Amino acid sequence: MTTELNPTIEVEDQLYAAVDLGSNSFHLVIVRVVAGSVQVIGKIKQRVSLAAGLDDNMMLDELSMERGWRCLATFAERLQDIPLSNIKVVGTATLRLANNAQIFIDKAEQILKHKLDVISGEEEARQIFLGVAYTSANQGNSLVIDIGGASTEVIIGNDMTPINLVSLEMGCVTFMDYYFENGDLHEQNFQNAISAAKEKLLPVIDDFVCFNWQQCLGASGTPQAIVEILVEQGISDAIRLDYLYNLMQQCIDCGHMDNLSIEGLAESRRVIFPSGLSILIALFEQLKIEDMQISGGALREGLIYGMLENNEKNDRRQHSIDEAVKRFHIDKAQANRVKDVSLSLYKQLCEQSNICNFDALTVIEAAATLHEIGLHIEYKQHHLHGSYILSHSSLNGFTQLQRKSVRDLVKLHRQEVDLAIFDQYHIELRPLLQALCRILRLATILSIRRKDELLPELKLEVDGTQWRLMFPEGWLSNHPLLDVELANEKWLQHKAGWQLIFA
Repeated sequence: MTTELNPTIEVEDQLYAAVDLGSNSFHLVIVRVVAGSVQVIGKIKQRVSLAAGLDDNMMLDELSMERGWRCLATFAERLQDIPLSNIKVVGTATLRLANNAQIFIDKAEQILKHKLDVISGEEEARQIFLGVAYTSANQGNSLVIDIGGASTEVIIGNDMTPINLVSLEMGCVTFMDYYFENGDLHEQNFQNAISAAKEKLLPVIDDFVCFNWQQCLGASGTPQAIVEILVEQGISDAIRLDYLYNLMQQCIDCGHMDNLSIEGLAESRRVIFPSGLSILIALFEQLKIEDMQISGGALREGLIYGMLENNEKNDRRQHSIDEAVKRFHIDKAQANRVKDVSLSLYKQLCEQSNICNFDALTVIEAAATLHEIGLHIEYKQHHLHGSYILSHSSLNGFTQLQRKSVRDLVKLHRQEVDLAIFDQYHIELRPLLQALCRILRLATILSIRRKDELLPELKLEVDGTQWRLMFPEGWLSNHPLLDVELANEKWLQHKAGWQLIFA
């Protein structure tokens, strides 16, 4: 007898959706909650440019409203499969500004068969921070920035709690209309846009620079576009001011919007890129930002997680690691052995070196735990398979730079060391990542017998790139397998320009 599986209401009730009617793009995100894990099962993004339809009297024109309604009609078909109580629809800056917004809202609610909430700038900032916090685990104070089509949100917060937030009336669509009206990309256009953004920031600067933040996170939009450009141009790094100046010069060299062609710049963002870039330069200069990483979420993720219960109690980063261990059948006992050895060596490294930072512990713990993820495919090239899997996995709670670092450490944890991989990172990060690579390689070898309580207490002495790993007298000679493996590793590290000594 064949038993037929029948979909139930229980499965349907696990679906949630958030609709974000932004000033530049409309977004729909659908997630499914399975055993406490939040899985994104659908995303739709359409560029509507609603803010471009605002005239001098803050009235939306019919054409821009029609673009929005057509987009919502496509969203509506997908939303009909989700319980109404699990759907959140919000409008942002343009619908706050438009004097005839109610006309758009009334028809939008008819199309979606759901209430549309136009949220305040402060509420938008709060939800953005929650979306960032849920998907990119904060460590200490975090500065979060989201450049939208008609507004820019700046938030300082700690863990899940926003401390200070503001929504400013400047965005990549409205600034493009004001400061790059004829498509000219001359230096003066950029300087005018940057100066205008600085003027908007002037009343709130002191409210943010008084905080010491441990990280700055950019939420989607312009920061994401910049990182995509940097990656395409061979740079794996956080966003830095000198990169922004270089990109501004690339725009100026093109002369006009019709000629704007930058390697890595998506066509969908081309028209609004110069204005978003100008705003970001102003933020970096005024708030004294040294570097910015990309967050895993923004407003729509904040809306989703806000509908879910008890997610605040979860360690997002640890949950992501646990899910990967379970999904790819990683040997947890072995992962813990390698992690413990890695952390011991890392602690000794930090006691003797000034290259450690707060990200490094997060990265080495994750890389050590996931180093065998590629065994899910096969053994011989499992380090390469692991790198591939991590390239296409969403590790909630980790910033984009952290995910890349974990991926590359897993790739380099065995066999030949490809030093060219480190060239993609900023010069300040390279010594640290190379040190973490050496630690992980040693930890995997020292744990090769997959047995607890086998290793003696290890002592690591660090002198630049010369490392001395010391064992109790006679211990290595009594463990010939490890002796041979470490001798081979010594040769591989020598080829990479690193000196490794065993005593």
